[in-house]
Amino acid sequence: SEPGSLRLSFYYFNFLASLQVVLIAHFSASMIMADVKRHKNEKYFFTEDGEMEAFPSIEDPHSRELSVVVPSYNEELRLPVMMDEAMEYLESRQKQQPSFTYEVIVVDDGSKDKTTEVALDYTRRYGASKVRVLTLVKNHGKGGAVRMGVLSSRGKFILMADADGATKFADIEKVEAGLRDISPKPENMAISCGSRAHLEKESVAQRSLFRTFLMYGFHFLVWFFCVRGIKDTQCGFKLFTREAAQKTFSVLHVERWAFDVELLYIAQCFKIPIAEVAVNWTEIEGSKLVPFWSWLQMGRDLVFIRLRYLTGAWKLKSPRKAE
Repeated sequence: SEPGSLRLSFYYFNFLASLQVVLIAHFSASMIMADVKRHKNEKYFFTEDGEMEAFPSIEDPHSRELSVVVPSYNEELRLPVMMDEAMEYLESRQKQQPSFTYEVIVVDDGSKDKTTEVALDYTRRYGASKVRVLTLVKNHGKGGAVRMGVLSSRGKFILMADADGATKFADIEKVEAGLRDISPKPENMAISCGSRAHLEKESVAQRSLFRTFLMYGFHFLVWFFCVRGIKDTQCGFKLFTREAAQKTFSVLHVERWAFDVELLYIAQCFKIPIAEVAVNWTEIEGSKLVPFWSWLQMGRDLVFIRLRYLTGAWKLKSPRKAE
């Protein structure tokens, strides 16, 4: 019958469209592979005296209690506010706890402004043992910048923190408590994520209907395709044990905005326990996200993340090694 033929055509069209998406996701995967090879200039940092020294590796034993990785792209204006707050907290904590050691790694993600110069001022003030600047030759994206910083870190614990200072830095104590509460920690692996989920009702009231729709749509895609049990995957305030950071970042593929989702997807695949902890958060002007196009790109990335792992285009055990 004609209705039956129409239904059959509809199903056939949907099948072909779905197959096309799967094939595109699989065969374009090699184009999205993270570039783990470093330019020769990215292997070194400048000391407070202007000397060049080589960055260590995540594979080395830790030599600091905490590493703070700050991805920065064109952040010459916002970075000082965040760094002043972070350094004041870290210096105060070290005075109170002399055994506490730390480093801050500012990763300049191919900025066109004076981000590197601004960050180097903190190296000169506090010394390269405490503040190091990793300047990437080209823009990788936030995920790529965080990964490069993590792979160059010395900390027993590694915190990623946004350069805009949207999260109060003292809230590190909250994510540290979340990490301590995780038990057991298989192979000493655990992750504690700062979360803005408790602020969702307030943010919905301030957003337009369209942006609210995009937000809930993104949350659904995250839940459906990749990560379950975490309400806020995108907060840029996450604390890792060194072992968890090495395990997850070494196989990360996505370098741009959806990298947090792949990172947590990888962690859940490895059965790394994850805590979610409410933190103070304030929206700061100057966001690099363009609402509609960024959400659209992230939505596409979420679908492709799951499909690429399902089809075997991406694997959790990777022979790639950062150089």
